[in-house]
Amino acid sequence: MDRFLSIAEAGHIAHARPIGEPVFSLTSSRRPVARTAAVVLAGAACAAMMTGSAEAIVNGQDSTQRYPSMVSIPVTGADDPAFKGVCGGSLIDSKWVLTAAHCVDPALVTLDGTVRIGSEWRNSGGTVRTVAKTVIHPGYENGEGTGPNHDDIALIRLNRPVAEKPVRIADKPGRPGTPTRILGFGTIEDTPDRTQWVFPDRLQELDTRRGAVSECAPGYADGTRLCTISQVPRAMACNGDSGGPQLRRDRKGRWELIGVTSGPGAPGVRCSEGPGLYTSAPAYAGWIREAMGRDG
Repeated sequence: MDRFLSIAEAGHIAHARPIGEPVFSLTSSRRPVARTAAVVLAGAACAAMMTGSAEAIVNGQDSTQRYPSMVSIPVTGADDPAFKGVCGGSLIDSKWVLTAAHCVDPALVTLDGTVRIGSEWRNSGGTVRTVAKTVIHPGYENGEGTGPNHDDIALIRLNRPVAEKPVRIADKPGRPGTPTRILGFGTIEDTPDRTQWVFPDRLQELDTRRGAVSECAPGYADGTRLCTISQVPRAMACNGDSGGPQLRRDRKGRWELIGVTSGPGAPGVRCSEGPGLYTSAPAYAGWIREAMGRDG
């Protein structure tokens, strides 16, 4: 999986390094990612990988608090019905979930029809709702392993409202260096072999920071795509974490949403080796409001 987006693609991010030090090498080895695997990341794009550990988001840890806006989205591989994966999402309204476009892209995955909101467990707790409709950004393009995903953002309308508290979309993502946190149920095994992926039952979290545009590969980060760096060595989102949230604290200490897990921040890197790339939620606030109003 080369990119979180191809579902497997949507889950690649990198380990922490000092600000200013390159977080990827253009001469490092590259591993081609199967299209199905890529789809798994996006769909399974909600998790990080880590060898021989119960932790996920590759070197993340079990959630330390409740995240009522966290959403788990079960998916099936479009070209491999036997593959069962997961994507993440964020409740932004009582009946709307924000996720990555590649997590609902019918060419990559098939939604299982329901989502789970507000639980720290992937398969139990919280509130389960049926997917009534999906809305993909009209400019969405899958990078297919050759570059970043474009306009990788989508909405899921629930069949009826939920009681869980939605997360507020931040007005701005914050400057490079801003402390952030990512969440997901993605694989904890950093391997390109999807048969060896392990999706944790417990929600995983990882402390990260906003990276500078230069800390991702050229052409990856920009005003709509946020470069993200782990504050823990050899850790980052991975296959199955796609669509999940990147959060930061507001002035009152409350979590607000700044990013949506999209894929790796450099081509050909494994989840634990390169920076992560997140679609900027603030950059699409206008489109989100318009889409929710039109299809409400």
